[in-house]
Amino acid sequence: MSGCGSRRSDFVQARVEDTCDESWPVCDTISGCILGAETYRSGRFPGEGRFAVRLAEPSEVTVSFFLEDVVSSGEQTSITFYEDGCRGRVREEIQGRTFVGEAERFTAVSRSARLTGVGDHLIEYASDAQADYLVKVDVVPVRTLHED
Repeated sequence: MSGCGSRRSDFVQARVEDTCDESWPVCDTISGCILGAETYRSGRFPGEGRFAVRLAEPSEVTVSFFLEDVVSSGEQTSITFYEDGCRGRVREEIQGRTFVGEAERFTAVSRSARLTGVGDHLIEYASDAQADYLVKVDVVPVRTLHED
């Protein structure tokens, strides 16, 4: 097995791919899927995407990208985490070289936000990089976090 294949397997773990071809209403728009601990989705940059994440309690939500076949780092990648009902948002912007550099160094590029609402939350992302990607989400309830 090649090193690249094992890095991909480590990223995906036991998750299955969601084709994101459903219609989930969230934040006055439609998301193709709800991602969780058992799923991931794939795509190609440049471009944009969205998915929903369902929270049962205030949580730290981490979105992670695994990149393959990188042609160009582009100028910028953004990830926007929305509260339920889009009553608030957290936007993370990553410069192109940082985006690709982190993916090479750490296997994946991850950004997190604390979301306080319960229910469905929209996550949107966009990048002008040129690469294939896998994206997954991890949710950790705030009450279980151990902070220093």
